[in-house]
Amino acid sequence: MTPMRWMRAAWPTSLLGRTFALLSLVLVFGAIGWTGAFRYHQLEPRATQAATFVVSVVNLTRSALTSAQPELLQNLLREFSDYEGIRIYPADITDQPLDAAPDNYLDMVMTRVQADLGPSTRFALIRDKRPGFFVSFSIDDDQYWAEFPLARVRPDGSDQWIGWASGGLALSLFLLYLIVYRIRAPLAALTGAARVLGRGEYPGPLTLEGPGELRALAIAFNQMTRDLARLEADRALILAGVSHDLRTPLARLRLAIEMSPIDPASSQAMVADIEEMNRIVGQFLDFARALTGEKTQWVHLSDLADEVVESCKRRAVPIESSIEPTPAQWIRPVALRRLMTNLVDNALRYGAEPLELVVRAEAHNTFIEVMDRGPGIPPDAVERLRQPFQRLENARSNTGGSGLGLAIVDRIAKVHGGSLELIGRNGGGLVARVTLPRN
Repeated sequence: MTPMRWMRAAWPTSLLGRTFALLSLVLVFGAIGWTGAFRYHQLEPRATQAATFVVSVVNLTRSALTSAQPELLQNLLREFSDYEGIRIYPADITDQPLDAAPDNYLDMVMTRVQADLGPSTRFALIRDKRPGFFVSFSIDDDQYWAEFPLARVRPDGSDQWIGWASGGLALSLFLLYLIVYRIRAPLAALTGAARVLGRGEYPGPLTLEGPGELRALAIAFNQMTRDLARLEADRALILAGVSHDLRTPLARLRLAIEMSPIDPASSQAMVADIEEMNRIVGQFLDFARALTGEKTQWVHLSDLADEVVESCKRRAVPIESSIEPTPAQWIRPVALRRLMTNLVDNALRYGAEPLELVVRAEAHNTFIEVMDRGPGIPPDAVERLRQPFQRLENARSNTGGSGLGLAIVDRIAKVHGGSLELIGRNGGGLVARVTLPRN
């Protein structure tokens, strides 16, 4: 995987994740830049001060060794060692001077010392297994080492700023995470409430917390939920009234036809038309109620399918079945029973025998399939037939119905997080497959 693809794969996909990542990068690069600048401007004065100290001591030592009386020389060197921690050694041809400075700070110190004492000045960091900062100097033809405690040249704590910068960066990232988390929590609650609303349920009011913009969004969402609930209640009331107002005169009309002295063939045809009208009114109500009016519960889909098959046999509907036992799922049983009934009625009305109802379960999904041997559906018409009031008159011979059967099935499937597929069947016919995710 190329670095660019790796970066794209590792980059967060959520808005809050990307915000946290971007702000974290800004803080990290800012801390690195400030630490580097501070270290540079802090190390240079320290290096100059240390180099000045080393040069002064070397020059003072050279002068003392040159001018001091022999009987006082040992006392002078002893005072250097006791009070300043500085020792003087004769140089040896076997001494290994330092080829290069191990870090930038010592390089600056050595450069400044060499500029003042001369290019022949040598340095070492260990001699006779003793660590220190050793600087060479000469008196006439004799070579000496001046040993300085390393702490006098490079004081302890010169790298403490890295620790302070790291601690400050860690604290800043923690505070940034808290800020992003406080923004994420209301958005996550809003996302969950929107999903509940998308399933046809009405979530409780969102808590008004977080920044002002998020509180305003929660207020707007709560108001929208109340408006939708009121609209749904008004629609249910209107549909109930329409159902009553239409079905009552239809029932009186059917009774009048059955009691009228017309020939039986005409009477039967008119009664069939009234039953068709009554069924269409029922489909309108089913479509309106597909998302509401029923609570979810744990139900076995295989049990619902057995009930649908038994109902079909009581109505003398020729249907075969292959129903596997399925685990309980969190569903709306009346809506799922209506879904299977609509699929069977759709296959009976527009397809051809034999009809078959199949229910099977896999690892993550449960499948409901109704198959027939009718003329099928052209692939380019599948999406259109999922919409309300759409019928394929040329492909399927029967011209009755309201065009709501598959729309109701599609709507119920989506309420349960599933999908409807209309697939051509090998050998002719149609497979109407509903895929429902397992809870």
